[in-house]
Amino acid sequence: MKKAISFVMACAMVFSLAACGAKEAAPAAEAASTEEAVEEVEEEAEEAEEAADASFDDLEAVELIGADSTGKGAAGHIFGELVAEKVDEITGGKLTIDYHPNGDLGGDADLLRQMKSGDIDIVVCQTAPTVSFIPEMAVFDSPMAFAKYDGETIDKVLNEEGKFKEVLQEAYNAVGYRYLGILQNATYRLTTANKELNTLEDFKGLQIRTMENNNHMAFWTAIGAEPTPLAWAEVYIALQNGTIAAEENAADTVVGANFQEVQSVLACTNHILYANQISINNDSYEALDPAYQAALDQAVAEALEEMSGKLAEIDESNKKILEDAGMTIINYEDDFFDSILELPGVIKLNADIDDATGGLATLLRECLAEA
Repeated sequence: MKKAISFVMACAMVFSLAACGAKEAAPAAEAASTEEAVEEVEEEAEEAEEAADASFDDLEAVELIGADSTGKGAAGHIFGELVAEKVDEITGGKLTIDYHPNGDLGGDADLLRQMKSGDIDIVVCQTAPTVSFIPEMAVFDSPMAFAKYDGETIDKVLNEEGKFKEVLQEAYNAVGYRYLGILQNATYRLTTANKELNTLEDFKGLQIRTMENNNHMAFWTAIGAEPTPLAWAEVYIALQNGTIAAEENAADTVVGANFQEVQSVLACTNHILYANQISINNDSYEALDPAYQAALDQAVAEALEEMSGKLAEIDESNKKILEDAGMTIINYEDDFFDSILELPGVIKLNADIDDATGGLATLLRECLAEA
């Protein structure tokens, strides 16, 4: 990557020098000048590369502990592993992340508690579990808040410098975390069930497993379902024996958990943005040398860019896997989502979330509209 950047810089400078001197220099002199310019730029690039390498060579090796509880092959798992790979590559192995996927170190709440205490440094998880630790993250529980926007627009608000990201960073810092970024590409959490869910009436009395998140539960209650928080490890068996009739997750998570074996319908309710946040214990981040901090930030930025283009593909390919396995895919027209947003319980939930986040839900809508 460094060599490629050096080559581009050299070509740009050579072109500029040749263009500026074209009217005054003879062909031979111009060629000599061009050759000297190339050599000079290459020398400077090599010096810069050596200086960057030396900046890590002079530092003590550091190992961070990272974890997630997503299913193997899910977007969050791939994202976390990619960040670890890029950190290692950027620093030449001087800063590394000992990464534990698939709930090896506990569920989301356990991981976030361990990150708060400093036993784990980095956690990748969906936004919903963070609400118990960072109340402002309830903004992501607003039903259909992102439904009208594409991934690029959403990314500008969540990951580029701006008012919303600034307020979010302050909220993370207040509880001892540091916000590093959010992975998304306008893909959503969906609903699986063992009955057709074609109309709002079909959701009445539906016993559905949700995360232990009050806002998620309030949403399902508002549309007439019966939300039931349940530990992730128990969901498959509960669906299999009929203790619960449905659950909600992104398509890749459904495939990773093999729910196509115990569910017959995939309803694209698109109620919550499927987003994976990555954060670090703030003390752990501050303890890093600035060069390591920059390397970690760079690794996250590169992983976000690389993964965002893959998310839509991951979503569609996993839906195809579920359909090929025999699941019925249900898509909805806009009037279905509009009817949900007009429900009194959903209107109240959105108002409550805005109040609980100090107006952050309103700020999010404003920033999305302006992006």
